[in-house]
This record gives sequence, C-alpha cells and structure tokens, in this order.
Amino acid sequence: MSDMITADLVDLDLSAGTKEAAARALAERMVTLGRVTDLEGFLADVAAREAQMPTGLDGGIGIPHCRSAHVTEPTLAFGRSAAGIDFGASDGPADLVFLIAAPAGADDAHLTILSSLARQLMNSEFTDALRSAGDAATAAALIRGDETPAPAKDEAAAAGATAGAEGASQDTAAVPAAASAGTAAATADGGPEADGRPFRIVAVTSCPTGIAHTYMAAESLENAGREAGVELVVETQGSAGFTRLAPEVIAAADGVIFAHDVPVREKERFAGKPTVDVGVKAGINRPADLIGEVRAKAARGEATSGSAPATPVERAGEAGEGYGTKLRKWLMSGVSYMVPFVAAGGLLIALGFAIGGYEIKSAPSVLNHFVWTQSDSWAALMFQIGAVAFGFLVPVLAGYIAYGMADRPGLVPGFVGGMIASTINAGFLGGLVAGLLAGGVVMAIQKINIPAVLRGIMPVVVIPLVSSAVVGFLMFVVVGKPIASAQKGMTDWLNGLSGSNAILLGALLGLMMCFDLGGPVNKVAYTFATAGIAVASPSDSAMKIMAAVMAAGMVPPLAMALATTVRGKLFTETERENGKAAWVLGASFISEGAIPFAAADPLRVIPSAMVGGAVTGSLSMAFGATLRAPHGGIFVVPLIGNPFLYLIAIAVGVCVTTALVVLLKGLRKPAQQTPAGGSAAGPAAAKEAKQPVAA
Repeated sequence: MSDMITADLVDLDLSAGTKEAAARALAERMVTLGRVTDLEGFLADVAAREAQMPTGLDGGIGIPHCRSAHVTEPTLAFGRSAAGIDFGASDGPADLVFLIAAPAGADDAHLTILSSLARQLMNSEFTDALRSAGDAATAAALIRGDETPAPAKDEAAAAGATAGAEGASQDTAAVPAAASAGTAAATADGGPEADGRPFRIVAVTSCPTGIAHTYMAAESLENAGREAGVELVVETQGSAGFTRLAPEVIAAADGVIFAHDVPVREKERFAGKPTVDVGVKAGINRPADLIGEVRAKAARGEATSGSAPATPVERAGEAGEGYGTKLRKWLMSGVSYMVPFVAAGGLLIALGFAIGGYEIKSAPSVLNHFVWTQSDSWAALMFQIGAVAFGFLVPVLAGYIAYGMADRPGLVPGFVGGMIASTINAGFLGGLVAGLLAGGVVMAIQKINIPAVLRGIMPVVVIPLVSSAVVGFLMFVVVGKPIASAQKGMTDWLNGLSGSNAILLGALLGLMMCFDLGGPVNKVAYTFATAGIAVASPSDSAMKIMAAVMAAGMVPPLAMALATTVRGKLFTETERENGKAAWVLGASFISEGAIPFAAADPLRVIPSAMVGGAVTGSLSMAFGATLRAPHGGIFVVPLIGNPFLYLIAIAVGVCVTTALVVLLKGLRKPAQQTPAGGSAAGPAAAKEAKQPVAA
C-alpha cells in the first residue's frame, strides 16, 4: 500500500466539524499530490455514496469512500479528530476517518489491498495504534503495514483507545447468551452439535461500492464465528469481483447469513437453508446476534423463503411496489424477450414473401429441396427460418414472464406451458396465462419448508418436475380450451372489422403508440399488433393493424425532427441536435427518438404526438395498408400493401403533430425560449437544456 498513502495524506489534527468538511480537507491533500483532478467533482461522488448509506462504523470510525472518474490512482487519506465527526454511526462520532478514493476502473490488485485495510479496521490493536500514533509518518506506516501495531504508551491514549473500542465490542459482548441459546436448541433438537461437529454457516457480504463495508462485515462475522465455536465461511462480493464458495461447502452448511446492501449474486445457490438476511452494517456491528439468529432458525426448522432469490423484477424495482406494478413488470419482462424473435422472424418471413410471393408458404422444405441459383429457394429459406423463429414467440413470452416472477426456476414450467399454449392454439393469450401460472406455481413451491435431504436437488429436479406437471395439467385440462376459444373469438372479431370500426381501432392504437414512446402502453399496442401476424398465414385485418401501429410509432420522432427544422428558434441547441438524429430514428420506427423532447416539455409534446399518431393510425386503416413485417420503418416499404397511401398517412400525422408542437411552443413567454446562439438564461437554463439528453 506504499503507493496509496504517504505522510502527506495524513492529518493527525483534523479540525473539521462535519463529515463534508472532513472529506474536503482530506481530498484537498489528494488534489495537492495529483491523485484527484477535480475536487468538486470528486466530493460530489463522495456525497452521492454517502447518501446511499452512512459510512460511520461503531468504534469511532468513519470511512467515506467512492469510485470516481476524477481519481487518477487508488488513494487513501487518513485523519484523526480530537472532537469527533458524525458519520452516522449508532455509537456516536468518529475520531478515525479514512477517505478512500478509487478510480472508476480500479484494478483488482488495488481493491484487494483496500479490502485488507477494511478488515484491519475490525482489529482493536490496529485502531488503538492509530489513536496513539505520534506523527504522520508513523500513522502512514501502520496503515501500509510497514509497522506492527504496538500498545498505546501513555494513559490518555490508552483511555481513548478503550473508549473507541468499547462501541465496537459492545454488540458482541451482549450476545453470547443468544448464541448459546441457539447452540443449546440445536443440540437438543438433534442438530449438528449432537453429531459431534460444529455448526456450519456460509455468509455473503456486499455493499454498494464494494470497497470497505463488504470486507469489514466479512472480518467481523469470521471473528464472531471463531468466538462462538462455529465454522463460518464468507463470500465477499466486492468491487474486485468474488470467488464463489465451493458447492460442497454450501451444501454442507447448516445456515446462511446475507449481510448486504446490493442484491446477492447467484442467490439461488443458497436456497432451502435457514437464512438471516440483513444489511451489511448489521454484519459489522452485531455479528454474534446474526449467528445466534441463524442457529435458532435451524433449530426450529425454518428453511426456505428467506433464501429464495430476488427475482429480476424485484432486482429492478423499488421497495414496496404494489401487486399491479409487479404484474405489469412481469408481463413486460416476457414481452421484452419476445420482441427480438418477432423482429427477426417477421422480417425474414416478409423478405421471403417479397422475393418469392405469397405462395412461398407452400414451398417444400429446403432441407429436401434447395437450389443455390434459384431465388425461390432463397425465399423459401428465409420464410422457413422466420417461421421457426415465430414458433418460439409464445413459449418465450410465457417462459420469461415466469422468469420475471420466480427467476431461473420459472423458465422450465414457463416454456412448457407456453409450448402447450401453442399446441392447443391458445396463442398469445395462452402464453400470458401459462407464464403467470408457471411463475405462481414456482413461487408457491419456494415457500414450502423443505427437508434438508431434498434441498440440494430442489432447483434441478423437484421444482422443474412438480411445476411443469402442475402447469401442464392446468393448461391441458383446466384453462386451455377456454383460452383457445377466447383467442379464436378475438381473431374472428379482428377479421370482421371494417369501415368506422377499423378506423376507430387505428386511432386508438395510434394514441397508445404515442402516449409513452416505448413505455408500457406503447408496448401493449405493439404486442397486440405483432401477436396478430405471428403466424404463418396472418389475416388481412391483422396485417392492417400492424401497419397502423408502425405508422403511428414513426410519427413522434419525425415530427420533432421536422419541428426543429422549420422553427428552430423554439428549441434549445441541444434539442436541435437531437432533432437531426430523430430523422433516422423515426424513419427506422424507433419511437424513443422523441423522448428527449417529451422529457423537456411533456405537456406540449406528448398530446401533440398523440393527436398525430391517432390521425396516422386511422388513415392507415382507412387506406387498407397492410404490413407483414413487425419492424423496419421506411426500409420495409416494399413489403407494405398500398405503400403510397401508407406514406401519405404518415406524412399527414407528422404534419399535424409538427403544427401542434410549433403552435403550443409559440404560445410560451419569450423569456422561456433559448436563443440560437446559446443559453441566455445562464447556467440553470443550460443545465435544463442538457437534461433531455440524459432522459
């Protein structure tokens, strides 16, 4: 650690009164040595990390730290405060402050050294020596490991060390009774101690930055494990990556402790065992409590849901989300995985039709008949590959809905249920139901208390077997026929649409496509359209719906591009640059190209886009335009039925949206406009102008 901390980075008389002032005082030393290039930018990163979780630790320690692009090399600064500084620890202010600065791309070797320091902070001899160090060089040598900690020499320093260490030991001193109770219960219940071996625990520690708390919690748990007489092995999931615990170690464990503030990676490895799940600070401050809790859970036979993995939806969501929000995310999880199959399969089928005509669907298999020099053979090849890709749509939809609900254990029953939905012609609706059923069944199984002898085979044998059997039974015997009938009824209704009904449907789909520009409502309309053409021989009505949806989705970005061209003074310089890109995005059917404009001015842009989209959707349906491809924008115009009228529908919608946006923006007060030459409103306006780019 010699290149990380020197005497110049040590302040033994830190006079700062707040954690912000302390970080600034130590960071200024880093700037002086060229370790930090932008003081304010670096301090902003430190503050952002502090906002995630206070960095104060019991025992009088503060460890503000962050990764930052303003750091040139991994650096550590140390300050000692006589008055103490509040870093949010439960036992009071910190007198030892370590500011850890890691570059955005810090290498594993340096991060490993920093993790070693974090572990040393759990050693009272180390912290005592720092409190009694007489000069900066000695303190730096202690931190680097060049000097062995020695007992404090004078009584005052010894008293300070005792006071500082008192908080660190307070939690561990109070819990032997809990640990002993867990031991007694486990022994009385025929647990591991009764077999003559110690209780075995595996633990995982992690924190948002993965530099300090991760390793301090690991050290604290290991020390407490030794004191309690248990075998405790920790997997640290820090910034330098992590080395997985051996499967046999996990299998032999009697309990699990998760001390983390970010999701545990590969959490399903620990499923089916008694689990204590807490924040990383609990692992640092009260490790013996956690050991006692997990032993008590093992004695009571509690093993399951606590160790079930966080699902993809839970990992991406916020705490306390309602059931409706989760349901929407589960469905969108399936749709997002399905869309690439739709795009690939649909475009290949459309190209097959374009080259070989609609009779190409009756061509023999290219496996038996393929002539390299014949265009019909190539057309048949594209059509048949696309048809295979389309065959995955419903299984993928169902499988990944279940995945969003129950993580990887949901994939097998989800795919099985989706394939059954395809087999019985339950279609898109069947896939939705199969995915929800599969996820629900797996979630129910994961809540059952499982005997220890079965835990190892649960994710590989028991869950796939039971869940697939249950979902298969429900799809074949209970809900399959009603769903297939509903799917047929919807298809017949679409085939019967004509006149004003078709125009109204086109307007509704156009409104949905332009409401949230690639968001959930947009995806519902797009999925509705693609589900209709996701067959080898789609109906004419389904192809009209697909054409209307794609046309409406092209309107918002094209309209914003046109508006920035004809009335550039109404837009900021950044928006005018975004307008240039919006031409290409809109032409490619990427509605998200209008998001920067909607984010900056939603009350004017979104209603205008919805009106234009509704006009385009209704005109496309009225003109009878059809589309066999699910994506592509103007690049698939040759595959569109009535292409000239189709382009007119898009042009009319673009002009309507452009006119409304220009009109509404022109009604604003001039003071809110940004001159073409720059931002006359000063830094605040400039910052606002840049915001849409981030959106």
